[in-house]
Amino acid sequence: GIVDAGGVSFPLYYALYALQHRGQESAGISTFEGTTLYTHKAQGLVAEVFNSHTLQDLRGNAGIGHVRYPTTGSKVPENVQPFNFRYQGLDLSIAHNGNLVNTIELREEYERRGQIFCTTTDTEIIGSIIADALRTSKSMEDAVRLCMRRLRGSYAAVALLNETVYAFRDPLGIKPLCIGKIDGGYIVASESVAIDALDGTFIRDVRPGELVRIDETGLSSIQIATANRTAYCIFEYIYFARADSVIDGTLVYDVRRRIGQKLHDAAPVEADTVCPVPDSGIAYAAGYAERSGIPFVEGLMKNRYMGRTFIMPTQQQRERAVRIKLNTVRGNLKDKRVVLVDDSIVRGTTSRRIVNMIRDAGAEEIHLRVGSPPIIAPCYLGVDMPTRTELIASGREVEAVRASIGATSLTYIPLEDLVEAIGCGDRNLCTGCLTGCYPVDINGEKSCHCVVDYVAGTHQSDLSAFRAGKERT
Repeated sequence: GIVDAGGVSFPLYYALYALQHRGQESAGISTFEGTTLYTHKAQGLVAEVFNSHTLQDLRGNAGIGHVRYPTTGSKVPENVQPFNFRYQGLDLSIAHNGNLVNTIELREEYERRGQIFCTTTDTEIIGSIIADALRTSKSMEDAVRLCMRRLRGSYAAVALLNETVYAFRDPLGIKPLCIGKIDGGYIVASESVAIDALDGTFIRDVRPGELVRIDETGLSSIQIATANRTAYCIFEYIYFARADSVIDGTLVYDVRRRIGQKLHDAAPVEADTVCPVPDSGIAYAAGYAERSGIPFVEGLMKNRYMGRTFIMPTQQQRERAVRIKLNTVRGNLKDKRVVLVDDSIVRGTTSRRIVNMIRDAGAEEIHLRVGSPPIIAPCYLGVDMPTRTELIASGREVEAVRASIGATSLTYIPLEDLVEAIGCGDRNLCTGCLTGCYPVDINGEKSCHCVVDYVAGTHQSDLSAFRAGKERT
């Protein structure tokens, strides 16, 4: 979300471009000027959905944008965000990152009350609750407070109510959200790289349970909910976030480099080269090479015009994409003992194909080192790992996974080493996919104990409070 006195359509475009790694299915922008809400959205990448003409038609100094990575709702045009609502002269547009776990119950409740839904996404549920609350509440702040009381799951949301941008984050902070200052105003975004793309200044993260308001007069915020712990998504640090992003006060590249160092400490091996699986494995491999003294050499070259195969919606598409996405540098692999470093193993199919490619290139040994512990459980909170049967490590010992992939040896980073590399303690991380214990109540799953309190809060109507927050961070 952006408020910029010079217009927001092009800044939103550039910011979404920087966040393209977070979703490749669709993209959309909504802006507001005068009495009109403008929206353009479609399936495809940011550069495919928008051009100079569509951006010029998105008029106004306030707007929100979104790139979609589907976890709830099918891949159909109706599910492209942002979603727009109109009630009693108010135009509301909303977009969100995350996944609710009580979508079905909320949808059934509102359908019984006569609400008609046009999509199959949980984002529409959030917008419907806020729009319904605005009928009786005195302010957007009250509407969001009521909404947050109803939601269970992960959400980092931006909303445009006429010419004002609002942003709020779930009380456990599962999904990232941060604030930046740009020349003509302010920006809130999932990652700090969006602020960097606009040559802005990072201020701080949106606090878990906080609502931020941005308009032409500046920034204000109110704390709506507090919890007895945070539950930052551990997979943001492992894979999802860009390495140059700062997530909740931590540079992701530094985390991944430390993970690589700890991977060597956990399982040193004699080898000739350290080879990353690009791009997400590069920082891990740099740390491993630094600690081990083994040369860092690229044995796989990535086609820069390919997207992230993990985010592709079907397994068949992911498998077909591997050969197009990666090619071996045979001269760097032939007759070599290779330490192959990757961020994670989810289904195992991609890892198996990569190992086979490196062996076909002439490598003598392939020692696979993985920057996450075994992924043994599904994620219900925003990463597309829906069933245990898809996860190669679920119910299997490490040796069985190694044999299935075909590596000479296989080592995962221990969970305690991963937590230490991130630096915020296991109590402040969501490790559900690694432990099967989740920070929110999910039917049929083990839940960690979390307490959330909803507070009245006070407005912070000037930048000094945000600067203070930056200093504390």
